[in-house]
Amino acid sequence: MRLHVTSFASTIVAIVIAGIATACGSDTPTTPAAPTPAPGPPPVSFSTQIQAQILTPSCAPCHTDDGRTPSGGLNLKQGSAYANLVGVASTGKPGATRVIAGNPSGSYLVQKLEGAADIVGLRMPRNGPPYLTDAQVATIRQWIQNGAPNN
Repeated sequence: MRLHVTSFASTIVAIVIAGIATACGSDTPTTPAAPTPAPGPPPVSFSTQIQAQILTPSCAPCHTDDGRTPSGGLNLKQGSAYANLVGVASTGKPGATRVIAGNPSGSYLVQKLEGAADIVGLRMPRNGPPYLTDAQVATIRQWIQNGAPNN
């Protein structure tokens, strides 16, 4: 009888220890959840924010091939603007590139819109002031910083 009680007690102790071990940990290591990164600026859409809201109303009246040669050889009407901007050399300033994806400050388009000291010709839009708003220029800068996607 004594052997039976000792065996029963050993079984109970083993169950209690297993229960404690299970409650205190597991075979799978746990790591704290990574903090959620702060959301960055939303992506900028070339077609709706750049083309439709900025280029078409503010730039395309002079930079179009509709019935004329576009000013500076730069056609900014819908369907042509992207191909005439991104990675394209400026015709007005040798060595300058109109839009350098990922580099808004190095992009000649931004320099012309902001009226940088070393631009050739006038600040754009030529018929300004009013020029583009700070928010519009910031949108163009963000689009270029995001890699100037054709979206």
